[in-house]
Amino acid sequence: MYNVPHFKTTDHEEVIAFMKQHPFIVLCGTDAAGKPVATHIPALIEERDGKLFLLAHIMRKQEHTKAFESNPDVLAIFQGAHTYVSASLYENKQVASTWNYQAVHAKGILKFLDEKGLHNLLVRLTDHFENNPHSPASVNNMEESYVSNMMKAIVAFEIEVTSVEHVFKLSQNRDEKSYNNIIHHLSEQDADAKTVAEEMQKRKDQIFPA
Repeated sequence: MYNVPHFKTTDHEEVIAFMKQHPFIVLCGTDAAGKPVATHIPALIEERDGKLFLLAHIMRKQEHTKAFESNPDVLAIFQGAHTYVSASLYENKQVASTWNYQAVHAKGILKFLDEKGLHNLLVRLTDHFENNPHSPASVNNMEESYVSNMMKAIVAFEIEVTSVEHVFKLSQNRDEKSYNNIIHHLSEQDADAKTVAEEMQKRKDQIFPA
């Protein structure tokens, strides 16, 4: 992962909060032959006994499932909004254009869970994302036979996170006028650009204290 001090935060809780705000991860690994695999899944982020865990489920008998069975070393990627930043917005225009983005890489060891663990995860996962205990989509409000049949096709796991790296690349290395130009320009662009501009605005007083 890109590693430049300008684009880091010293606040660990800010990194965890970012992960929780972007729970649809890309989970990467390699199979027994070293072939790369990846899948896209929602995950719960849990802190337990001073350790960080990711919990999710995937279908059985998939290429990535078999890979994770043979090699439990995995990488989870959390990605936020991202956008192009033109060098035309800088005071000094004789430098390269760039891309602003936020991302977190969490490496860890994957462990598959038993049937009870799977059921518990399904309850927690739907309750978390439904955010409504009365929702008919809550596992506890579904027909038991349907849930039981569904569980035959999927398997749950948890990942004990062993390292977390991040990049919050938001033009922190630019002068104040350039920084303001970028915010103004991105605020008039698409949804991702607007989100990046909002995040830059939040950080402005920290980067350029009065």
